Amino acid sequence: MIRTIAGSVLALAGATAAVWSPFRAWYDGRPGRDYAVGDLFTGITDEKADLLASILLPFAFAALLTLVGVLLRSRLLVALAGLVVLGFTVLWMVRVGQAEGSLTVGSDGTGLGDGVANAFGGGALLLLGALVMPGRRHARHAHRVDRVDRVDRVDRPPYGEKDRHDDVPAGPPAPEDPERENPPPRD
Repeated sequence: MIRTIAGSVLALAGATAAVWSPFRAWYDGRPGRDYAVGDLFTGITDEKADLLASILLPFAFAALLTLVGVLLRSRLLVALAGLVVLGFTVLWMVRVGQAEGSLTVGSDGTGLGDGVANAFGGGALLLLGALVMPGRRHARHAHRVDRVDRVDRVDRPPYGEKDRHDDVPAGPPAPEDPERENPPPRD
């Protein structure tokens, strides 16, 4: 139960960080919500994107996957959400690196911003949450063991009663031991 709660909290924190990241600065002070999703596949432009057509869209989809994954206790869905966040972040970095010639990090607000760090951190938390969560297989396995144990108890006779097969001879009788019939004389 603790693993379920810890994994769920990590996954939900990662989804929150990922959805929050487009509202922070991504490169040279430009927020992530200004980058269109289509630009990630065709090349980065200077045009501003609509909010719902921005990089927020795949991150919101990942947050929805996370929510469904946590409710269903599906490690696969939570891990898939983490891969979506990390994949789109890396794809964005590749496209910006191609458009700018290189990626830089500056302390004066130029270069990579904290929005990229939030996206990477959110994706990492999603993957960590998927690793910590026990998933659904664990609960099903415990149920099977319990069912096998109940079936085994039903087949056994109650304590103190003979099994119905105890009276049936197992095969031909064993040959008699001649020493048993005629014990050696005692001194």
